Amino acid sequence: MYAVMGTDTFLENLESQNADYLDAVRKISDNLSKNPWSGKPLKYSFFREKRYRESRIYYLVYDDLQLILLVATSGKKDQQDVIDTVLKDLAQFRLEAETISRRGA
Repeated sequence: MYAVMGTDTFLENLESQNADYLDAVRKISDNLSKNPWSGKPLKYSFFREKRYRESRIYYLVYDDLQLILLVATSGKKDQQDVIDTVLKDLAQFRLEAETISRRGA
């Protein structure tokens, strides 16, 4: 089973969401811990998205760390901008995943 963690930015964005959205994210997280390769792959097999209504939740799968890192959310309009930003910051996300893993997620 994989640990599922969110980046600080991801978690800050969740604070402004309604209870239904938070419940959906919880369910998606539970599902990802058991099946990390579900969701639609984006550019790389380890970069994926899950949809909830009009929203997309982006995550990175780190097989070697047994970790799923939730990195961003978007709507359809800003989807490509968010994907481009995540791709640009892959090295930083890797460092964050390693730090989380060392702490014992």
